[in-house]
Amino acid sequence: MNFRDVFSLAFRTVRGNKLRTGLTVSIIAFGIMALIGIITAIQAMNQKFTESFSSMGANAFTIRFKERNIRFGGGNRSEMKLSTRGGRKSRVSNLDKNITKDEAELFVRRFDFPSMKSISIFSNRNNIVSHENFKTSPNVLMFGGDENYLALNGFSLQYGRNMNRMDVQTGRNVCILGYDVAKRLFKQGPAGAVNGVVRINNIPFRVLGVLESKGSSFGFNRDNIIITTYTNVDRNFPSGFSYVIAVKANDLIKVNAAMGEAEGTFRAIRKLMITEESNFVLDRSDSVAEKAMNSLRFLTISATVIGLITLIGAAIGLMNIMLVSVSERTREVGLVKAIGGKSQMVSRQFLLEAIIISMLGAIFGIILGILVGNSFSLVLNTGFVVPWNWVIYGIVICTLVGLLAGLYPALKAGRLNPIEALRYE
Repeated sequence: MNFRDVFSLAFRTVRGNKLRTGLTVSIIAFGIMALIGIITAIQAMNQKFTESFSSMGANAFTIRFKERNIRFGGGNRSEMKLSTRGGRKSRVSNLDKNITKDEAELFVRRFDFPSMKSISIFSNRNNIVSHENFKTSPNVLMFGGDENYLALNGFSLQYGRNMNRMDVQTGRNVCILGYDVAKRLFKQGPAGAVNGVVRINNIPFRVLGVLESKGSSFGFNRDNIIITTYTNVDRNFPSGFSYVIAVKANDLIKVNAAMGEAEGTFRAIRKLMITEESNFVLDRSDSVAEKAMNSLRFLTISATVIGLITLIGAAIGLMNIMLVSVSERTREVGLVKAIGGKSQMVSRQFLLEAIIISMLGAIFGIILGILVGNSFSLVLNTGFVVPWNWVIYGIVICTLVGLLAGLYPALKAGRLNPIEALRYE
């Protein structure tokens, strides 16, 4: 018998034992589904991170008083950092390092590298916005910026105009509404919000424009926000948070030079001595996305461990089932050998049965895993994700599972004595 005949016989045997095959395939499929599903969800999260943190562009960076702490779980703890002052070590809290409004404005005036610069500050996250008889929940986020804030943070206007330099300098009560806020407050639609008056915590503001919808990103609804000038935030909603300076170089190849000059300029503004460490950080937008994606590595490791443990259990179950199959089909094996079948052919048939069952589990598991993982990508509003490398890994792993689980039963079947096998009851 050639390979095609042996494969056909093995496939018919697998198809004939539907219950046994179905249970084994389900165990293997569950392990692969857990592995592929979590990996697919992680890739969707990586894609969302990239979209969220890289909206400024690869040629942009920010100056902030501390690094963005991107992690999953745990609370925020006040960090302490050692700095050297005049040869002595002193402990400086994060609050002592806040970038002030005066420092940020002085940097913008002094930094003459060809670039676009912006000053911003986060106000708070519990604002109530009202218009006539409509009002929002007390969960609207407020940011203060300048005329370059939208361009350097990936926002676009759908209606109205942007803030101008006069708005920033005077700090007058003007704002730009997020799409969801405008849609909730103005029954005629977001377009009707332009030049309207809303009350933010009972303070009247003139609406300059409405942002294009951006969707949600990891619990942060970018349509449920208000943007006003940072001078207005300083006057009406002082938060005590640190100011953030964003810089976008005109040329990608000059970003490192711009960052070096920015650090030197800001160290002088912060009055740091040569022997002192910088009490601020420079973050490139693409490096922030990379940090965020690196923080997801432990999820990948967890998914791999879960999948492998399940597949080990499936391999043990498959081996036991194949051993039972050898016992049940002892007379059949004896008959095959009695009419001239070789031990190698019998072993190959049982080995192919184990591989077929494993591959069926891999196929169903991969399909289910991709569907489960992409249901998460629908929540994040990202594109359809297929982790092709892990699909290949899953097929290879299941093939190895079938080989290892079916090897001993196949050898046992091939070594059966035909005379004793025919007498088996």
